Amino acid sequence: MATKTTENKNLVFIAKSFAAGGIAGMVSKSAVAPLDRVKILLQAHNPHHETNGVLRALRHVVQKESVLALYKGNGAQMVRMFPYAATQFTSFEMYKKKLGEFFGPTSHIDKFIAGAGAGVTAVTLTYPLDTIRARLAFQISGEHIYTGIVHAATTIFKEEGGIRALYRGFTPTLMGMVPYAGTSFYMFEYLKFGCMKYLPQFTCNPCQKNTGGLVLTVPAKLLCGGFAGALAQSISYPMEVTRRRMQLALMNPETSHYAHSMFSTLARVYRDHGIVKGLYRGMSINYLRATPMMAISFSTYELVKQVLNLDTGIQIKTGS
Repeated sequence: MATKTTENKNLVFIAKSFAAGGIAGMVSKSAVAPLDRVKILLQAHNPHHETNGVLRALRHVVQKESVLALYKGNGAQMVRMFPYAATQFTSFEMYKKKLGEFFGPTSHIDKFIAGAGAGVTAVTLTYPLDTIRARLAFQISGEHIYTGIVHAATTIFKEEGGIRALYRGFTPTLMGMVPYAGTSFYMFEYLKFGCMKYLPQFTCNPCQKNTGGLVLTVPAKLLCGGFAGALAQSISYPMEVTRRRMQLALMNPETSHYAHSMFSTLARVYRDHGIVKGLYRGMSINYLRATPMMAISFSTYELVKQVLNLDTGIQIKTGS
C-alpha cells in the first residue's frame, strides 16, 4: 500500500511538473516571438535582411508584410514548445532529485548535469518541430514555399531525405544544448540559492504554505532567470547559428553547401563571414530575446509550481 501511494505521488508530481513546464515555455516563447523571427532572418542571412540590423529588420517585416508577420512560425513554435519545455523542466526535476542523492546536498554540479540532461532529452523528442518552425519563420510573404506545419513536414520528409532531413542540424544542437541547458539551470539554481542565503530580506518571501521555507519574489526570479539565460546563450550561440544554417540550407540553392555536416558548416560560416558577422550574427537580438525569455520561463515555472503546490519553499540558513 505504501509503495502504491508513493507511486501515485510521483505520478502527480510528474504531471504537475509537466503542466508547469509547458505553460512556462509557451508564455516565455510567445513573449519574444517577434524577436525570435527576426533572429532567424538575420542568423541565416535572408536576402531581404542581408544589411539590416535588429530594429531595421523589425520595421522591415512590419512594413513589407504585417504586424502579424512578426509571429510567423509561432504556431509551430507553440506545438513544439509545450512538450519541449514540459519535458525539459520535468526531466530536470527528476534528474536533479536522483543526482542529488548521489552527489549530496552541498554539491551544485548535479544541477549542471541535470540541466544538460534535461535539455538533451527535450530537444531529442521535439527537434523536427523546431526545423519546421524555422522554415516557416524564414519565409517572406509572397515567397512562400510551405503553406503550414503539415505541408512543411511532409515536403521536407518527402523531398529532402525522410526523418533525417527533419533532424538536420541535430548534432550542433546537442553540442550547444549541453552547455546552454546545463549553464542556464545551474546558474538559476545557484543564484536562487545565493539570494536565499545572503539576501533573503530583499529577494524572498515566506512560502504561502507556512512550511517555514522561503520562495523568491517575482523580481528576484526574473533577475536570476535573465542572467542565467544571457550567460548560457553567450557560451552556446555559435552552435545555434550552425544549426539554423543547416536547417535552412536547402530552402535556397545558393546556401545548399551548408547542409552537409556540422563541422563543414561551422567552418564555412567562419570562413565566409567571420566571428562577429558569422558565428555571432544576430547575437544582439539574441540577448534581447533570450534574457527576457529565460527570465519569464523560470519565473512562470516557479510561480505555477507554487500554484500547483509543488513548491513548499526552501529552508536555508541565512547569512554568511
